[in-house]
Amino acid sequence: MRLKRLFSAVALAALVFTSCGGSRNIQPTPTSFNNASEGATVYFTSDISPKGLVDIYKALGVKAEGRVAVKISTGESAKSNHLRPELIKDLVHEVNGTLVECNTAYGGNRANTEAHRKAIKERGFETVAHVDIMDEDGDIRIPVRDKSHIQYDLVGSHIQNYDFVINLAHFKGHAMGGFGGVLKNQSIGVASSAGKLYIHSAGRSSTKWLDDDQDGFLESMAAAAQGVHDYFKTEGKNIIYIDVMNNMSVDCDCDGNPDKPRMRDIGILASTDPVALDQACIDLVFNHHDTDGNTAIPLQQRINRQHGLHILEYAESIGLGGRKYKLVSID
Repeated sequence: MRLKRLFSAVALAALVFTSCGGSRNIQPTPTSFNNASEGATVYFTSDISPKGLVDIYKALGVKAEGRVAVKISTGESAKSNHLRPELIKDLVHEVNGTLVECNTAYGGNRANTEAHRKAIKERGFETVAHVDIMDEDGDIRIPVRDKSHIQYDLVGSHIQNYDFVINLAHFKGHAMGGFGGVLKNQSIGVASSAGKLYIHSAGRSSTKWLDDDQDGFLESMAAAAQGVHDYFKTEGKNIIYIDVMNNMSVDCDCDGNPDKPRMRDIGILASTDPVALDQACIDLVFNHHDTDGNTAIPLQQRINRQHGLHILEYAESIGLGGRKYKLVSID
């Protein structure tokens, strides 16, 4: 069984790294596929369905126990490309989980708890499980190892109520970060409203927008993601990571009127290493085989424009995870 899985990974790697040809002027990220003796394992399935999501969780071999938080994005509008309740419900029920979110810092319809709860109800998430807005009662500071920009991470205070987190991210583009995957879902996504401002400003303010230091912002996201990772790797706590590569617009789920996706859905990936996981998704985007009506170029351009790959480089440099991985298909 193990040999079959590894063979599938090699076959998928060969498919992914096929040259796209044409007039694309974007340099792909360095190859990160390795032999089975190197790097973290990243599991893959092309089955983007409730069953596929449960299967990829089980493939990780890490059982979610205790009080389980499933971190999602509730999306800015019905038009946003956030993961739909019908897709995630079986996984949430499998782990007896609570959906968790935090309020936004940019206005919109999720900037305060009352408005956010209305949005949650409108999007149908309450039909899946209870949704906990973690900064409803304020925030707390948790330590960060890297203090180059932020001195702590400001997260929703309800983080203390959970023993285990499933970081369930929708992989897509992002206007500020270039792309959003599990690293963004764990940094900006777990931060309180004030914490979001603190990260965006690279540690300069928790009360107003200061977003003129792009690399500082990306590095602060990496540091904050590491802070949450460390918090849930202490004794009696744990964390796992899942990226769903569907509806991959250049715009984030925080955009209420996103550009339509230009590339087709790819699949679901999961790992215990968040850096390896986001890197695997990036490799699938930058080594995509473009065909008529199915192009990764707009998403590649968005990522490059925002220097998006820097978060992976920096996250690896501070010890959050590694960019090398082995991809194992469970199909």
